[in-house]
Amino acid sequence: MSKMKALAEATATLIGTIIGAGIFAIPYVSAKAGFLTALIDIVLIGLLVMLMNLYVGEVCLRTRGIHQLTGYAARYLGKWGRRLMAFSMVFGIYGALVAYLVGEGEVLFAIFGFGSQLLYSLIFFAAASLIVYFGLKTIAKSELIFVPLMLAIVGVIFFFGFKHIDFGNLGEFSLKRIFIPYGVVLFAYGATAAVPEMREELLKKENLLKKSIILGMIISMVIYAVFAMLVVGITGKATTEVATIGLGNVLGEAMLLLGNIFAVFAMFTCFITLAFALKGMYNYDYGLGDKLSWFLSCIIPFGVFFAIRKFVGFAKIIEATGAIGLGLTGILVVLMAKRSEKLGNRQPEYRMPKNFVFSFMIIALYVFGMLYAIADVIGFRFF
Repeated sequence: MSKMKALAEATATLIGTIIGAGIFAIPYVSAKAGFLTALIDIVLIGLLVMLMNLYVGEVCLRTRGIHQLTGYAARYLGKWGRRLMAFSMVFGIYGALVAYLVGEGEVLFAIFGFGSQLLYSLIFFAAASLIVYFGLKTIAKSELIFVPLMLAIVGVIFFFGFKHIDFGNLGEFSLKRIFIPYGVVLFAYGATAAVPEMREELLKKENLLKKSIILGMIISMVIYAVFAMLVVGITGKATTEVATIGLGNVLGEAMLLLGNIFAVFAMFTCFITLAFALKGMYNYDYGLGDKLSWFLSCIIPFGVFFAIRKFVGFAKIIEATGAIGLGLTGILVVLMAKRSEKLGNRQPEYRMPKNFVFSFMIIALYVFGMLYAIADVIGFRFF
């Protein structure tokens, strides 16, 4: 395999993991915070996650053999690190599954216009959970087609929607609202677990890992910024929690149908992919039976959804999931990166700068983000 092809494949792996259902919530928090406020979040959080992914890449390159995040956490932080990393991953997956149950109900109701959001959430859950129960993994793999389709949809929206953009919707900035998009944007960039896979894909071409991480992150940042600009520019303060619903209301029935059908399939494939991953973890890593693994993977998030559906919406769930689950992952990555310098058993192809003050600032940011998200979900305001 040529270097260019290897670089393209590894970069596509990162982009394909990043660009998912989180993109549909970014415009909503962008409209709430002000587009320019959110744009700063999209860029700065993107750079922060890029740094975290580069740290993970260095940890991978300092370690002989291929592991996943929990394996690296166990090696460099011990049992407590592995447990916390496992918790952060499980929390993040459960949060995403609950968010998709909420989002699918809203989108399907917008498409059909009759019944109720709860009814459509139930139908979606029945279909998705049966696929997971019977192990139809080939359906989950269809997620791979949605990266080019996502780009095509953004292109179509730009082509037909540009004339509808009110640039007055894009000039708002408020420093006080700078943390409103934090959790949602962090959730949308959540792809740290893809870095070990990229390192495996680049076997004997490890020197390309740093470049592929940077390239994948920059492309993802541009996609998020452009999509947020388009939706907020078109729908302004009427931007909905699932962006394609409000967008369709402005651009007409054809766009409503196109955008929302895409959102349905994007969240559907994300749901079954994550549920399969969780089921596999319970099944293989913890030795639980198929039925119990399925129950823990599907019924628990459904129970949480049913309990909170009247109180917390799509964007709030994603906000809490991103800030808490991925924030904890980020903290552990900072600690792992520092420890790997002493305990690693391989010379890495690149090294990232690290010092106590910088690490402390990153960890403090993640901790504050967690606290802000929790406070925001329960209705408390810091300022």
